[in-house]
Amino acid sequence: MQLISIICLLNQLAIANDFTDSNNAIRLVPREKEDETLISGKLDFGAYFGPIVKFSKINNEFAVLIGGRAGLLIDHKFLIGAGGYGLANEIPVNNIWPNDDYLLELGYGGLVLEYILRSRKLAHLSFHTLIGGGSLCLCDGWYQPWDHDAFFVFEPGLDLMLNVTKRFRIGVGGSYRFTSGVNLNGLRDEEISGPSAALTLKFGHF
Repeated sequence: MQLISIICLLNQLAIANDFTDSNNAIRLVPREKEDETLISGKLDFGAYFGPIVKFSKINNEFAVLIGGRAGLLIDHKFLIGAGGYGLANEIPVNNIWPNDDYLLELGYGGLVLEYILRSRKLAHLSFHTLIGGGSLCLCDGWYQPWDHDAFFVFEPGLDLMLNVTKRFRIGVGGSYRFTSGVNLNGLRDEEISGPSAALTLKFGHF
């Protein structure tokens, strides 16, 4: 019985690895090595969209930014998507003429990359960044555009997320808005860049 078992085992190895030569001698053929990859195995895909409210300072004034982000979720960890925000409240700008107040309009958006750490845990962390561009506009008291400018923006951030249901999550966090290229009648990057606190909602398939 042991001899039969050994013969069966050798036959299985010969079929699986294809190692018999022309002289009927057993010859082991090494398997071809596979490439090492960052992501391997079967991938799970999902998606989500989420409205976001940010609280910040722009031109030394309290600012509320409303927007959100959405994208494709890969293996419950990586998000590739897009996001954008717009200024929701009025911010006066008197850098031009001391006696004349103009109102600032601002919006920006771009590519969003996100890494989610332990997304299946009740509470978990989310690291994200936005890379893109934005525009500024100065308006008079009748909301008529007076001058405008464009800028580059880079905004990394961190959120603490809570799984409320399988399809809904809520979180709080912060980010820092780096801008470059602002040159609008007295406004510079220093007046537009700055930290933000955020409230994030997420709806989707995680």
